[in-house]
Amino acid sequence: MIREPKMRQMRVSALNALSAQFLIGFCGAILFPAFIRYGDFDTALKSSGFPCSFVGASVAIALAILMLRRVTAYPGTRTFGYILPSFIGAFGLVLAVLFALRLEYGRIYFASTFVASIAIFFILSIYLNPRTRRRFYVVPGFDMEGLTLPDDVEWLRMRSPAVPEDRSAFIVADFRRDHPADWERMLAEAAVQGHTVFHSKQVLESLTGRVSIEHLSENNFGSLLPNLAWRKAKRVIDLLSAILILPLLCPLFLIVGLWIKLDSPGPIFFCQTRIGAGGQRFRIVKFRTMRQAAQKSETDPEAAMTRDNDERITRAGRWLRRNRIDELPQIFNIIRGEMSWIGPRPEVESLSKWYDAEIPFYIYRHIVRPGITGWAQVNQGHVTDIPAVDRKLQYDFYYIKNFSLWIDILIALRTAKIAVTGFGAR
Repeated sequence: MIREPKMRQMRVSALNALSAQFLIGFCGAILFPAFIRYGDFDTALKSSGFPCSFVGASVAIALAILMLRRVTAYPGTRTFGYILPSFIGAFGLVLAVLFALRLEYGRIYFASTFVASIAIFFILSIYLNPRTRRRFYVVPGFDMEGLTLPDDVEWLRMRSPAVPEDRSAFIVADFRRDHPADWERMLAEAAVQGHTVFHSKQVLESLTGRVSIEHLSENNFGSLLPNLAWRKAKRVIDLLSAILILPLLCPLFLIVGLWIKLDSPGPIFFCQTRIGAGGQRFRIVKFRTMRQAAQKSETDPEAAMTRDNDERITRAGRWLRRNRIDELPQIFNIIRGEMSWIGPRPEVESLSKWYDAEIPFYIYRHIVRPGITGWAQVNQGHVTDIPAVDRKLQYDFYYIKNFSLWIDILIALRTAKIAVTGFGAR
């Protein structure tokens, strides 16, 4: 197997470090534009608005790098595709703070740091992506047969209990097995030397974005409860954002409502009983996308499923589903506290009872508020059969286990893309 020269590996590893990337961004996007605009630092400090711009841009770059690294830590994400959203979000947040505090800042300088930082990190990503390939050294006892492994990961089976010389090596072992003493000693030594040693189950979850549902699994905080602090903060963000966005959506609601009425007879909205957080029933509100005589039954699980090219869907309904616009009236469910913008999709009551009878711990899915969009939706799309539902639950449990601001940001970004492409619509 051909290896990269050690010097190149060290250079790539160094450039991937958080501190190195911030230093590159600070020098190239903060100091260099300041030198170009003001000539020297003393002149810049005397310039009106420069101090706030300098500090604000520095904070924005640090926040964007942190956001980018946290978001791309989840499976199926590529740094290149999230640079622009991360930097727009970070600089936009800093700009909002400057406005709110009525602080004076240099508009031209601040804008130049924004443009320069995006250009620098696009170039850095173009250089690093093809040269950054994670290597997992697999300890005997972890069976990889039948697994679909990602192309950007190199799997190396270990033949002897010796710590790999590769400083960037990840070591994978099945901690549920009893390993020989020399292999256990090697794992301990590798950890002491600074290598990352993973449990095989953790690696598979990270690479697939799914949690095995053979049994309940504690989350990263060591319990079955998701991040309680984020759950409370998320509710405040959901409520405030829904109240702010609702007036902007009202004109769209009027246009869509008129289109639905002209397209087919029946009401504008479709209401249905769903199961929410804590297993509580609530009435979900959506734009009607099916013919009135063929609305989904609330008692028949088969009828509650939407099939590929379902004949019950109207012409307007097909377009509304493709762009996810039919889901927008659920903003009223968010305001009432029954739903969130992001979370596992709420199931029809009949389907929920069916799944609960098939899967003993299905009810664990109801530990967080359901959402308009979710991890399963951006990875899998719509499902119509039991095997697909099983995989959907694996995605839902992965979301609950990794319940945080960062995975919500990633889902929001992917949802925006899906609204354009129509991925997974029925």
